[in-house]
Amino acid sequence: MSPIRKAVLPVAGLGTRVLPATKSIPKEMLPVFDRPAIQYVVDEARAAGIEHFVFVTGRNKSAIEDYFDSAYELEDTLREKNKTTILQELERIRPAPGSMSFVRQQAPLGLGHAIACARDIIGQEPFAILLPDMLVKSARSCLAQMVDAYDRVGGNVIAVEPCEDPSAYGVIDPVDRSGPLMKMKGMVEKPPRESAPSNLFITGRYILQPEIFPLLEDQAAGAGGEIQLTDAMVRLMDSQDFHALEYDGTSYDCGSKLGYFRANLAYATSDPEHGEAARAMLKDFG
Repeated sequence: MSPIRKAVLPVAGLGTRVLPATKSIPKEMLPVFDRPAIQYVVDEARAAGIEHFVFVTGRNKSAIEDYFDSAYELEDTLREKNKTTILQELERIRPAPGSMSFVRQQAPLGLGHAIACARDIIGQEPFAILLPDMLVKSARSCLAQMVDAYDRVGGNVIAVEPCEDPSAYGVIDPVDRSGPLMKMKGMVEKPPRESAPSNLFITGRYILQPEIFPLLEDQAAGAGGEIQLTDAMVRLMDSQDFHALEYDGTSYDCGSKLGYFRANLAYATSDPEHGEAARAMLKDFG
């Protein structure tokens, strides 16, 4: 079984749900407490053993590439002023040479199309997908939990989390629900609550086999006139096993204003240095 070494991060979206904040700033670069949202996603993937990151970008996303580059003037200034703690943090987040690739999605044709843009870099390896809109806060990296599951069952693995209203999400149809790792027989997009096959919604973390790429290339446009990743996954399910992992953690949808606000609260109040003060500040708002 091939290891999971590469991850695709689709970052070409315009962030329309959080305008006007994203008019001139990529949504992935919006700060969540003390760092850009994208940093949490990269840290999650690194903790799972990911060695190479493929960012699928669009226009006006150069700030992401700049963020993961060296900042010579800043680092020299920090060094001269003996600000070693923050300098070490910048050095920690700097990627190894050659460990990140950036490819352009030239038109907004959907998530499936964005993933297809990474085909030549991924090659014939199984790979991870992390949607940067979704931050997953957990004691152990969500993707690391998924890699453990993949090492057990192989095939394709999707991260899921319980929700109160399945009609608002894409949910899985499990064969059974006897444990956190369950075989799937289907997926349903925003089903009526009374007929939903489960309350486990798909949270933007996937491990997929490379056979998804030819399916994406001939995938017809689906919802919204876009090439949908889910449609190609349903087709791949005809020939390969899919498992869902109900991971230990909580997701935050930073693509919505309230989800972004909740993420800031969660990370601020749990910060080892500032968490106590952040929790005290919240009392001022009743």
